[in-house]
Amino acid sequence: MSEERKDKVSPFAAGITCKCPSCGEGKLFRSFLEVQPVCEVCGLKLEDIDSGDGPAVFVIVIVGLIVVALAFWVEFAFHPPYWLQLVIWLPTVVGLSIGLLRPLKSLMIALQYHHKASSDIELR
Repeated sequence: MSEERKDKVSPFAAGITCKCPSCGEGKLFRSFLEVQPVCEVCGLKLEDIDSGDGPAVFVIVIVGLIVVALAFWVEFAFHPPYWLQLVIWLPTVVGLSIGLLRPLKSLMIALQYHHKASSDIELR
């Protein structure tokens, strides 16, 4: 695929929607976090693209900031008992972490493709 076609697909749009970073149409994931071997639309070889631990680091930072800020606010504003804090924040941490992991992994892969960050990525 030509350079101009690659530039038409925003890495942020492809990342957030979990689509192929090359065409923006094919599904990026086979299962929850397993990347497709090849894009079914444009044929981009996706199995060689590795996001590593980057998405997990961003999830930890984002969820940590949100939950700590809200937990402090709830504590100082309402003074709930500790058991209620656990009931509120444990499911919140788990839900936010699971909800953010897939789009952030997809975003990291799309940004790697867009910036040609790996020699293993075959540009189309």
